[in-house]
Amino acid sequence: MSNARERNLALDVVRVCEAAALSSARTTGRGDLAYADDIAVDSMRRAFATLDICGTVVVGEGEPSEAPKLYVGERVGRWQPRDPEVEIALDPLEGTRLCARGMPNAISVLALTQGGEFLRAVDSYMDKIAVGPGGRGVIDITKSATENLHAVADAKGVYVEDLCVVILDRPRHEALIREVREAGARIRLITDGDVAAAISTCIEETGVDMLVGVGGSAEGVLAAAAMRCAGGDMVGRLKPRNQQEIQRLVDSGIKDVDKVLTLNDLASGDVVFSATGITDGDFLKGVRWRRGGAVTHSVVMRSRTMTIRFIQTQHRFDGRPEFGEL
Repeated sequence: MSNARERNLALDVVRVCEAAALSSARTTGRGDLAYADDIAVDSMRRAFATLDICGTVVVGEGEPSEAPKLYVGERVGRWQPRDPEVEIALDPLEGTRLCARGMPNAISVLALTQGGEFLRAVDSYMDKIAVGPGGRGVIDITKSATENLHAVADAKGVYVEDLCVVILDRPRHEALIREVREAGARIRLITDGDVAAAISTCIEETGVDMLVGVGGSAEGVLAAAAMRCAGGDMVGRLKPRNQQEIQRLVDSGIKDVDKVLTLNDLASGDVVFSATGITDGDFLKGVRWRRGGAVTHSVVMRSRTMTIRFIQTQHRFDGRPEFGEL
């Protein structure tokens, strides 16, 4: 694919994220989780129909029997003879509860890969550690949180007490939170949105150094795609909750459920990653409504060039924004 076409594709994925963000942003704070998610999925799916790609969703809204739109295996794009074949990982509304409650860090997120693949992460859990470029190559999922904290602090030339660690606020993390506190690191607890938290480790202005803990496996793949593009690092290990999930992982092609997963195991090939803010967050502003339109803030990254671009877009539309031209 030519450089010009690759650049166009990068902008295309931004437009797809913007479509989902504009629609779901209208539901901010209204408390309706299902509607917020449904409208984001609908808008992203419509936007995909305009792209010159042969796209296959491999990390999406669920299995075909569970999700009628953007399900795993669904083909999106125009599928013309010369269109590039890409695998897609997506979450039209990452942080559904955050959006429904008007809380920070709800985003629309999408990643494409060409010439590689994303881990077929069915609906399961994953133990993960993500760090920015300063901690690349030193994290180890088989070691304790304390050992990883010291390794990252040494790599960055700081004290453990200087590190800020993001952890999902869940009962399963009580022992982890206690250990990190005893090690001396600072903690930022979040209710949802660990993809945004992982990306924050690569944006120096956020003050976030690490993401640790167990979260969704699909979110782990999306975070890994961002790490590939931003120069960060991530390791993980699947944590299925029951035998049924183990079987689903095996059926999806994962032979060793206990394997330690490196960054390239999670996301390989030429990756393009994009996210658009829905509510204000650590590194992206949320949608701002204006008379006759709106303003969105997005990020787009490419693994081949390691570029990170922040894009502010002014949208003009007539009527409801989800039906506007993007």
